[in-house]
Amino acid sequence: MAQQSGWTINEWRAAYLHGDFSPRSALTELHAALPHQDPAFIYVLSTDELNAQLDALEALPDASTLPLYGIPYVVKDNIDVAGLPTTAACAEYAYLAKADATCVARLRAAGAVVLAKTNLDQFATGLVGTRSPYGAVPNSFDAQYISGGSSSGSSVSVARGLVPFSLGTDTAGSGRVPAAFNNLVGLKPTRGRFSTTGVVPACRSLDCVSIFALNVEDAELVAGVMEGFDATDGYSRQAPAAATLLPAKPRFGIPASLPWFGDSQYAAAWDASLAKLREMGAELVELDYSPMQQLAELLYGGPWVAERYAAVAEFMDAHGEQMNPVVRGILAQAGNFSATDTYRAEYRRADLARSIQLLVASVDALLVPTTPRMPTLKEVEQDPVVVNSQLGTWTNFVNLADCSALALPAGRREDGLPFGITLIGAAWQDRSLAEFGRRWEAFAPWSAGATGRALPAPQPDKQAPAGHVRLAVVGAHLSGMPLNVQLTERHARFVESSFTADNYRLYALPNTTPPKPGLIRASEGAAIAVELWDVPVDLFGSFVALVPAPLGIGTLTLQDGREVKGFICEGAAVEGATDITHLGGWRAYIASR
Repeated sequence: MAQQSGWTINEWRAAYLHGDFSPRSALTELHAALPHQDPAFIYVLSTDELNAQLDALEALPDASTLPLYGIPYVVKDNIDVAGLPTTAACAEYAYLAKADATCVARLRAAGAVVLAKTNLDQFATGLVGTRSPYGAVPNSFDAQYISGGSSSGSSVSVARGLVPFSLGTDTAGSGRVPAAFNNLVGLKPTRGRFSTTGVVPACRSLDCVSIFALNVEDAELVAGVMEGFDATDGYSRQAPAAATLLPAKPRFGIPASLPWFGDSQYAAAWDASLAKLREMGAELVELDYSPMQQLAELLYGGPWVAERYAAVAEFMDAHGEQMNPVVRGILAQAGNFSATDTYRAEYRRADLARSIQLLVASVDALLVPTTPRMPTLKEVEQDPVVVNSQLGTWTNFVNLADCSALALPAGRREDGLPFGITLIGAAWQDRSLAEFGRRWEAFAPWSAGATGRALPAPQPDKQAPAGHVRLAVVGAHLSGMPLNVQLTERHARFVESSFTADNYRLYALPNTTPPKPGLIRASEGAAIAVELWDVPVDLFGSFVALVPAPLGIGTLTLQDGREVKGFICEGAAVEGATDITHLGGWRAYIASR
């Protein structure tokens, strides 16, 4: 299976489509090659359990058309998979799951196949990946270093190229810290975007199921399968209007002051990533991150630790001596807080969250180093609580402030170990972060986890993202033209320059202010230059309302055969107009005047 090590979802699908192998043959071979005695895994499915999944997959009608047909993945062992044990990294706590967690059920319905349950910091309490009776999970690049937690096994399974994606959870950074330490994409959704039914709670009001993937495209594909309202989850939410895409040259708010806790190599990697972002055209604005730091301190220094205790209170009261001592010590702090303390802390959380949300609104997104340092296993062993707290510097506040986040690879330290950055947006801005993540991946590509394998170059979307309309503009709405502001003030984003099919004619219309062209489909014509913009659906109507007669919005055919919305003109309006088709576009006409 070395051939498939580090393959993306699309590469797996392409191999199936071309008949290189079937899901049954590929996954049987992959399953047999999995290192069953490995700290990354708590439970590897038996051959019979794998075959039962493959039988069910093959019985589905049109199975090969499913978005995740035959794609292998692994699941953090605090997430239920029907018929398998769920341990939350505590053998005495284990139970046999009667049903799939909602996220697992949706992945199963999309054709994905579970291969194993993965190791974690016990009860998802920790960012280090060492607090498990099943063993510490070493980093996929250097076994002297930690993998990051709590989703340690899920992250290294992807980084080592064993599977193309995995599920983790993220309450305080567990889906982002391991991504940074293992050169992966870590998608931390808006709370409520993915159901947490069937997940052992850490802090139920803050928990998120998260995704590890080799690239942004795969993370978004899996997210699209898992998202959606779930009436069985009291914290599930309906997504509002579509995300606002980040502009071509976004403004990112970065911390004015950054603690590195002695990790000078991480500090240098951060500076290098900022230089690349500036080269991309991003504007970096220093912000006062003290509200974020104060909110982060509340997560473990406030009564939310009592919510962690509430998740396992009965078990801890009866079997506390069987728990990891560090985890037990953290949860034992629950008794230090009264109901009055809880309300006071919630008021403080709301005030700090509002301050953070206003800061987020002042820029296009926040940008932070995912972690301020990368410790060794020995350093964590010597000071487990303090080091863990340091790792949560830029992650702990995010769910408390109701933000979305996307962790991205961002180069290497001088010693070759990975470094990562995280984009943080308002709630439900997940897709805007992912869209920029694709641009970052194209500009500063990374390899497939720890495999060293080059990833396929990101391809531009041939269709508008969900909640947007792709619009072709041909005249006064082009970049730099007088009416382009009507697009930018509606948060439309430039996608690419293109051409119509070769059966269009372009006219300069008389008596228009500012000057405007008319585009007509004809039996004979030429390819006309256009720009493609993605416009939010909820703002598209107000844009169309500004379009004056004789112009309108119709459907244009592009040179590559795609059909998009675009400017059209009434045929009668070109009588007496100047035919400028031979110039090939409006810019050339303006330049010729």
